[in-house]
Amino acid sequence: MLYAVVDIETTGGQPSGNGITEISILVHDGLKVIDEYETLINPDQHIPDYIQVLTGISNEMVENAPLFSEVASRIYDMLHNKIFVAHNVNFDFSFLKHQLAQSGYQLQSKKLCTVRMSRKLLPGHASYSLGKLCSALKINLNNRHRAGGDAAATAILLTMLLEKDTEGVIHQSLHKASKEQVLPPNLSKSQIDALPSAPGVYYFKDQKGTIIYIGKAIDIKKRVCSHFAGTKINKQRQDFMRNVYQIDFTICGTELMALILEATEIQKYWPENNRALKKFEQKYAMYAFEDQKGYIRIGIDKYKKNSNALYAFNSLLSAHSMLRGLISEHTLCEKLCFIQKDRSACTAYETENCHGACLGLEHPYSYNLRVKAAIAHLKSALPSFALIDSGRNEEEQSCLWVEEGKFHGMGYISFHTDVSDLETLKSCIVPYPSNDYILNMILGYAETHPDKRLEFPKTA
Repeated sequence: MLYAVVDIETTGGQPSGNGITEISILVHDGLKVIDEYETLINPDQHIPDYIQVLTGISNEMVENAPLFSEVASRIYDMLHNKIFVAHNVNFDFSFLKHQLAQSGYQLQSKKLCTVRMSRKLLPGHASYSLGKLCSALKINLNNRHRAGGDAAATAILLTMLLEKDTEGVIHQSLHKASKEQVLPPNLSKSQIDALPSAPGVYYFKDQKGTIIYIGKAIDIKKRVCSHFAGTKINKQRQDFMRNVYQIDFTICGTELMALILEATEIQKYWPENNRALKKFEQKYAMYAFEDQKGYIRIGIDKYKKNSNALYAFNSLLSAHSMLRGLISEHTLCEKLCFIQKDRSACTAYETENCHGACLGLEHPYSYNLRVKAAIAHLKSALPSFALIDSGRNEEEQSCLWVEEGKFHGMGYISFHTDVSDLETLKSCIVPYPSNDYILNMILGYAETHPDKRLEFPKTA
């Protein structure tokens, strides 16, 4: 078995938008290096200043170097039919696979990451970066951040790993069924093996334990593995893969519960790699208050957390639509509901669709009776029900609780629980924040699964 130990220097972190400036390939037979190839490469683009400082490779140094297409054949021959080895292998492999494809060569090699193998075979080090690991192992690392120096050190590290591997860990990782080749370099395979094939929410965490991504799945293990099997090679994905050190998970009874938990957790932690649900928020709400003249007034205002809102909305249009419906059905005053402004009387007074509260001609008591009826009608129109569905195991059921159009929470109950006992059901519920996004998911599910819906009597 031959190994191709590779290191490259580049103009940036994204293969599709950056070029290679230097490459070193050392062919290793499992005992020693038997062949080598090294060259500067003209990336056909400007090398950023910070890259020049890091690597010492300037634009002038590569000006007369060959283009990648001119050495692609030699590079492919050096890599073909060998195990592709690198420190954080997916970075080097993605660049070379992309560049070779541009020149008409399809690189299909098994990969071996010396970061992952070092974590397995040489545990206990504070850092597994090439520089710090070589320092700890007393491996001479000359010309740091140059392809030749880094590749030479990686080849020595590979020799140490092969000597240390008395149980065939490296061979197992190269097996076709193994996930080692596609996993992030800092994530142990044991964490993947521990993932359940069940609905739930999973959490990717960085080296400090900070959550960097939250996702939901019908099958947690399958979904997590799909993150690492993608073909995208952009910088965002590479940075993401490098930062995954740990995976936690919470099993849920159903996909709906996983969706709710995912939405709640994203809004709670705001991970840097989650985008869509961060922007969700209720923007408007309907409120009622009594003014100085004793009239109860209903109006639309911006949504305020922990406020006593009658109803919350995502859009001003839907808020005004509902308010106009209440005005029409209960003969309310458009001026007192803030629909009309800068008028002494609302236009509805002229058509006798307003009894003159805007002019003080109707007593607050009689007007407020209709306002209270409108509010009661609004509340009575709001659904109250539970969804009884699958649990996390055969001994339990799940329960989601909606009361007067607001999601109150969810939890799990025994199969032996009397689901008609509302107080018992409520005692099993863990409170969750409610918003239109979550409520709409629940209402949609309840509509398509009426057999799982348990209606509650309206409260007085």
